[in-house]
Amino acid sequence: MSGGWSWWPAPAKLNLCLRITGRRPDGYHELQSAFRLLDWGDTVGIRLRQDGVIARVGDSVPGVAEADDLLVRAAKLLQKHANVALGADIRVEKRIPAGGGFGGGSSDAATVLRVLDHLWGTAMGEDALATLGLTLGADVPIFVRGRNAWAEGVGERLTPIALPPAWYVLVDPGLHVATPVLFASPDLTRNATPVKIADFLSGSVPDNVFEPVLRRREPAIEAVFATLSRIGTPRLTGTGSGCFVEFASLQAAQAGLALLPSELRGWVVAGAARSPLLDALDGSARKD
Repeated sequence: MSGGWSWWPAPAKLNLCLRITGRRPDGYHELQSAFRLLDWGDTVGIRLRQDGVIARVGDSVPGVAEADDLLVRAAKLLQKHANVALGADIRVEKRIPAGGGFGGGSSDAATVLRVLDHLWGTAMGEDALATLGLTLGADVPIFVRGRNAWAEGVGERLTPIALPPAWYVLVDPGLHVATPVLFASPDLTRNATPVKIADFLSGSVPDNVFEPVLRRREPAIEAVFATLSRIGTPRLTGTGSGCFVEFASLQAAQAGLALLPSELRGWVVAGAARSPLLDALDGSARKD
């Protein structure tokens, strides 16, 4: 690529638990979840333009039209709300698998919002950017704010939480089940008793309400759970097919991954105390 690009992290996330406590009059579900940010994810490249054009460079999101791409939509949304005359070229180096529940698209969009707010000098602030991000997707605000959090509502009411260091073996079964299909499942529990943050932090709320639905629906996920149970307690993240096992040390996680069949697509990643994006914004991003 020619010069003028800066490169910014777009970290993945895990849902350490996910519950549905009710349904709102507008049809959306009331949720409770614990978000854990990871020190691993996509990398978003941004190059400023003077002509006001927002353009995607490359085809890093196959099958998604440019107009529908969350990165482009995020940039245009900020441009409109902040009344900015500048534009940007945007590209992404994808590492986060699509449909896994690791938050790749939402994180990419949040990185665009935070970085263009910084590069364009719009200074809208975290709260305004999180509100904008929510119109793009329920998970975008967690990435805009960049801190591990307990989430309620549709995922927009966030309370920062401190989580101990941890490492994770992630596995992507390569399946994508549409979220509306899962929410429509007759087997889905929609009336769980609300819990408090202290209940989660005590370790008494490890469940993901979508796990039994997906395991019954998709034999491949059930097979991954059976394999992962050899190295620890497998769990599901979000409404995707991504599975993970938590470890207290890097060495234990690496040893666990080494025991898995080579045909499984897996990684060892670290949990983050806060988003690598915030660190990049505080310091300096990679440039070329």
